[in-house]
Amino acid sequence: MIVVTGATGFIGSCMVSKLNQENFKDIIVVDDFSRADKNANLEGKEYTEKVHRDDFFVWLKINENQVQFIIHIGARTDTSEFEISIFDKLNLNYTKEMWNACVEYGIPLLYASSAATYGLGEHGYDDSHEIVGKLQPLNPYGDSKNDFDKWALAQERKPYFWAGMKFFNVYGPNEYHKSRMASVVYHTYKQVRKTGGMKLFRSHRPDFENGMQLRDFVYVKDVVEVLYFFLQHRKNSGLYNLGTGKARAFLDLTKATFKSMEVNESIRFIDTPVDIRDKYQYYTQANMSKLAGIGYAKKFHSLEEGVADYVENYLMKEVYY
Repeated sequence: MIVVTGATGFIGSCMVSKLNQENFKDIIVVDDFSRADKNANLEGKEYTEKVHRDDFFVWLKINENQVQFIIHIGARTDTSEFEISIFDKLNLNYTKEMWNACVEYGIPLLYASSAATYGLGEHGYDDSHEIVGKLQPLNPYGDSKNDFDKWALAQERKPYFWAGMKFFNVYGPNEYHKSRMASVVYHTYKQVRKTGGMKLFRSHRPDFENGMQLRDFVYVKDVVEVLYFFLQHRKNSGLYNLGTGKARAFLDLTKATFKSMEVNESIRFIDTPVDIRDKYQYYTQANMSKLAGIGYAKKFHSLEEGVADYVENYLMKEVYY
C-alpha cells in the first residue's frame, strides 16, 4: 500500500497515474477533496481509499502496518500568499508530523521541497546540505519549504529512507485548477485560444532582455519518473534537485506553445505585478549531478518535446494524465 498526499493536485494526481501505469492499484489518496475542479484529476484512476488530510494521522495509526511508502506532495504552493500561519500549518508542521510518524512506524518518506528555497540564487542551485542554512527564499512559501529542510537535516531520528525533492518549474497536464499559479504553457494556451496572442512579463533588470528570464522548466512526466525511481531505490537519503539541469527562456516556452498550437506568434510584454516584482526569480538552473550520481539515468524531455506532448495530447484534447 502506497500513500500519496496532495493526490487531487497537479503533481500528486500525475503520481497516482504513474503508479497505475506501473500496476500499483493499492493506493491511499490523501487530500481535502473540497474542490470539484481538483477532484477531476483523479477521475479514471485506480486507488483503494480516499482519506481526508485532517484524518490521515488517525488513519495511519490504525493502518501503518500495511503502508509500504509515503509520497507526501500535498502543500500550500501559492507563492503570492503571505499569511505565514497557513504555511506553518500546512507545509511545516504537517510535514513534521508526517516525518515523525514515518520514524515511529518505519515507513520510507518522499516529500516535496522546492526550488523556491534558493531565493535569488545567491548561493547557487546545488542540492548540497551544507548551504541549506544559508538560503534566503523570497516568500513565505519558500521559507516554509526551507524551514522544513533545515529541520529535517537537524533531526537525530530519521525515517530509514527519506528524500526531499526540490521541484523546479514543473509544467504539464492536470494543472487546470491552478489558476494564477499554473505554468506559462497553460496560460499561453488559454490566452492564445481567447485572444490570439500572449502577454509575458517584461524584464525589470538591465541584464535580462524582455522574455529572456530563465527558468529550469521540467515536464511533470519526468518528475513522476524520478519519484518512481526513489520508490524503488530507497537509499541515499537526502535533498535532491528535480529539474532538467538546463535553464530556458520564457520566450522559448511561449514560442514552443505557439508552434504546437500551429498558431502564428503574437507576443507582447507587460509590467511584472508590483506585489511580486522584487521577489521574482530571473534565473534558476538545477545542478542535477547528485541525482545522476546515485544512478538515475533516464533522459528528460527537452522543452520543445514536453510542450508539444502537453499541448497536443492534453490541452487540445481537454484530457487528464
